[in-house]
Amino acid sequence: MKQTSFAKYLTQFMVSYLVDERGYSRNTVSAYRDSIILLLTYMRDAHRINADRIEFKDITRERIISFLGWLEAERHCSISTRNARLAALHSFFRFLTYKYPDHLKEWQSILSLKIKKCDTPEVIYLTADGVKLLLAQPDTSKRKGRRDQVLISLMFECAGRVQEIADLVPSRINFGKPALLTIKGKGNKTRLVPISEPMTAILKRYMQENGLLRDQATDYPLFSNGRGDKLTRMGITAIIRKYSMTARLIDPSIIPAGISPHSLRHSKAMLLQQSEVNIFAIRDFLGHASVTTTEIYARIDNRQKREALEKTSLTPQSTELPVWQSNKGLLDWLESLGKE
Repeated sequence: MKQTSFAKYLTQFMVSYLVDERGYSRNTVSAYRDSIILLLTYMRDAHRINADRIEFKDITRERIISFLGWLEAERHCSISTRNARLAALHSFFRFLTYKYPDHLKEWQSILSLKIKKCDTPEVIYLTADGVKLLLAQPDTSKRKGRRDQVLISLMFECAGRVQEIADLVPSRINFGKPALLTIKGKGNKTRLVPISEPMTAILKRYMQENGLLRDQATDYPLFSNGRGDKLTRMGITAIIRKYSMTARLIDPSIIPAGISPHSLRHSKAMLLQQSEVNIFAIRDFLGHASVTTTEIYARIDNRQKREALEKTSLTPQSTELPVWQSNKGLLDWLESLGKE
């Protein structure tokens, strides 16, 4: 079967453009791939056009709008997920404006679709006591429990994203003074994270127990399952949720509902902020591209301080009415301004 123009340029986008020209990470390429697969699935199910028969004339602004609605209604995707899929499609159609301008008007029309407004998700994090309680949950008399405790400890210590932790291998750990962890983050950006002496000790002990200090083990997964395969994002998420549930049964006041791997990253960032570490240092530690992203922790910390001040305030409440309330009304008061 003859290859369609759509298939030709989609292949160029996924292989040549994203990887070779832009140098996007494997995870970013996978996210873009998943968005395209969902669009192809929609075209097959809703319009009976199989992937190998799709032509550019089949892709219209109206169908992209319907696709986004399908994601929410049929796939039950959140608004943030819907927006992420649209962002991936925007990248593809922006690529097409230069590579296949025959349908330029349609591509520009699709690119004009806006991101849908959604509520900012709540930042869920643990206090120091909450982290200690979570770390106390794994059964360290068992090998799996020891692995899980080191996993949780390291996630908090380095504030790593779940995929960053899943991708760790022994060669990225330098047991110098201080010990350093090399993390490859979003967009293949690399950052060096110092590891505390207590964390270094338990990490080295864990690696010794699992044969990860041997020369031939430098590229083995740091955290693996019973088959020796590296833990996946879903596997790590399941581990965190399992222990957070048991910890919450012990003390729900310090273990909020909805704890995820990213909560440990938030927890470390909040403790750094509360310790008055410079916000630019926190940005670099977390690997944020912009300090604007990091400022969310400063805003949360300031709100907590303000609420604490209000709770401990001894200032008597005023019983005196505002000037305008003692007049005939707000309008009369406003009109009287500047006349005296």
